[in-house]
Amino acid sequence: MRLYAAIDLHSNNSVLVILDETDKIVHERRHPNDLPTILAALEPHRENIEAIAVESTYNWYWLVDGLMEAGYTLKLVNTLAVKTYDGLKYTSDEHDARHLAHLMRLGLLPTGYIYPKEERAIRDLLRKRSLLVRNRTLHILSIQNLVSRNSGNGIVATAIRKLDDEALSRICGGNANLVLAIKSSLSVLFCLDAEIKGLEKVVLAKARLKPEFKKLLTVYGVWNIIGMTIMYETGDIGRFAKVGHFASYARCVGAVRLSNGKKKGDGNRKNGNKYLSWAFIEAAHYAVMHNERIRKFYQRKKAKTNTVIALKAVAHKLARACYHIIKEQTDFNEERAFA
Repeated sequence: MRLYAAIDLHSNNSVLVILDETDKIVHERRHPNDLPTILAALEPHRENIEAIAVESTYNWYWLVDGLMEAGYTLKLVNTLAVKTYDGLKYTSDEHDARHLAHLMRLGLLPTGYIYPKEERAIRDLLRKRSLLVRNRTLHILSIQNLVSRNSGNGIVATAIRKLDDEALSRICGGNANLVLAIKSSLSVLFCLDAEIKGLEKVVLAKARLKPEFKKLLTVYGVWNIIGMTIMYETGDIGRFAKVGHFASYARCVGAVRLSNGKKKGDGNRKNGNKYLSWAFIEAAHYAVMHNERIRKFYQRKKAKTNTVIALKAVAHKLARACYHIIKEQTDFNEERAFA
């Protein structure tokens, strides 16, 4: 008899449900988030369990890794793609787990990619770096806003790091409170600079671009760290059948619902990989600054829309180019990408 298991995973407990081929409940119980306890509950049914579905919540690593090491077949559920009946008056964790097992039995369960365990640590370091970079940008913008609001003049990021006490006093008109506000952001800014460099040093020492990703360095705006971010967030490029699928995963495709040629609402803008999206936006920033053809494309888009949409259009072009570069192992062709 074939059995289908599903786990509704939470921060401190998990609901395990096992169904048979007729959707009859064989096991249904809430367990603490303790791997030996969950394995003990599964053990009597081990020989008959086809696969185990686990929700791709923020804390799935330990459970999926442990179950796979124990010899079970795992299905990581794409929770955003799971549809439930909106008219239900009552649902619970048990209902959710049952629904996942039911969908798996029918072959309708939407699943995600189980990223290789041995590569997750470096990927998480790169994600931490991206978080620190975003925080650094916030402090730079905060200083620029303070200066502009109080002096009427702008200040570029490179000049911010060169501010000394005399320059600060002059910019702030001798206002000690304003000087203190800027100094506090500068202290955090310099600390973030040091931490980001430290993370980059570790990543570059422990990881290298795989052969199929090395040609990413021919793309304007992509250097070692951004290239590694793209590589680690992409994983196996073979899981994207078409370039549009990759661009969508990188959140470079508009989210909209149409019916009879009319807009009926927005789609799920958060569907995709936010870290990969960030990497292509960063690459787009540098590409616009250092490549004349890309800058002209950006300016044409900006004249018709706005800065954000224009930059996203550049990121979209870069994402599509990177897909073909990885798949076809060719160098970046700016004329083809930004015709």
